[in-house]
Formats: sequence, C-alpha cells, structure tokens
Amino acid sequence: MKKIIITQSNYIPWKGYFDSINIADKFIIYDDMQYTRRDWRNRNQIKTQNGLQWLTIPVEVKGKYFQKINQTKISDRDWGKNHWNTIKHNYNKGRYFKDYREVFENLYLNTDEEYLSKINYNFINSICGILGIKTEMVWSSEYDLLEDRNERLIDLCKKCGATDYYSGPSAQSYMDLDLFEKENIKVHWFDYSGYPVYSQLYGEFVHAVSILDLIFNEGPDSKKFMKSFNNEL
Repeated sequence: MKKIIITQSNYIPWKGYFDSINIADKFIIYDDMQYTRRDWRNRNQIKTQNGLQWLTIPVEVKGKYFQKINQTKISDRDWGKNHWNTIKHNYNKGRYFKDYREVFENLYLNTDEEYLSKINYNFINSICGILGIKTEMVWSSEYDLLEDRNERLIDLCKKCGATDYYSGPSAQSYMDLDLFEKENIKVHWFDYSGYPVYSQLYGEFVHAVSILDLIFNEGPDSKKFMKSFNNEL
C-alpha cells in the first residue's frame, strides 16, 4: 500500500494542509499547473488584534495569468521583512513565539529565492520539520505527464506506485473516479470538519488561518490539535 497526495504549493498553509501531507507516503507538489490569482498560492490569513489579516506575497503576472506556478516570480524583495514585522507584532504574545522565532525570522529575512514555489517549499519543509512530518516531497515537474487533468493525476499516481490517492473534498466536482478505479487506485476524500479548539489569541476562535497560529500558540502540543496525528482524518 502506498498513499499519495498531489496538490499545489500554498503559502504558510493551514493545519489541514499539513494533516494531508502527514497521512501520505509521498507528497507531490503540483506546481507545473497554471498560476491562479487570489488563491492560496501566494497568500494566507493570520489573526490580529483587529481581526483576520491577509499576508500576500506580491508576484509578477504575465497576460491573463498564463504562467505556471513554478514560473511565478515575486515582485517585491521587501515582502519577507514586511510579513515578518506583521507576524512579530501580532504573535509576540503567543506562548511559544520565542521558541520558534529564530526559525521563521530566518525564513523571512534571509531568503534570496525569487520564485514563489521555492519560497512556499522552504516554509512547508521547515514546518514539516517542526511537526515531525517525514513524508517524502517531490515536484510534479520531475515527471513527463499526460495533459488531461484526470489522466495527469493518474499518470503521477502510477509513476509513483500509488495504490491510494488522497484529495480534498472540492476535487469531487471534477475527478473521474472510474478512471482511477480502472487503474486499481483507491480514492479517499479528506474530512476537515471537527477540528478541536486550541488556545488562540484575539477573541472568537477561527480554524481557517495559517498553521503559524497553531505553532505560536501551542508549540510542541500542536499535533494534539491535528487530526492525522490522532488517526482521525
């Protein structure tokens, strides 16, 4: 049995993203797909004293966003300093902010990456290290693939020896399950409901924020509030 997840890279994703990585044997970063505007590729939300706030990495766009995700470059070299100042201002009272400050300060202030995909990868990889996630990560661009969306996914699964493919619930609207069944690949849907509440700053609890919120507030106990570590996903 070999479990595969295939998804685009996101910027400082929420806890469900890391749960999906943790449950798989191999995580394929699907970054040779078209870049989409106002999506999770280059932005995410954090909690602040004044409510939710978007942190958005400014990127260069070509025409009507015809470039692939892995071809997308940042457009402002100061983005890291700006984001870190915002995070520091809003999470310096988090119980475990000091414990992880050096890791994230380095990611934000000492990067010379110009491509969005590489920036996202560095954050994802470091956060996986903090959480103890050991799933193998590879790029979809490492493989020669078919063009049809469903066939590409199946082709990736086959080339990685997958027996089980895991996906978010929104993919049910376009995936052709019969094609997967013909290749003896079992499809599973993640259930992101029922997450436990943790100690969170600034008023009413919100689940759909960057995992930085969980790490800065719960530190080494973060895994207790994630479903994959408790066999609930």
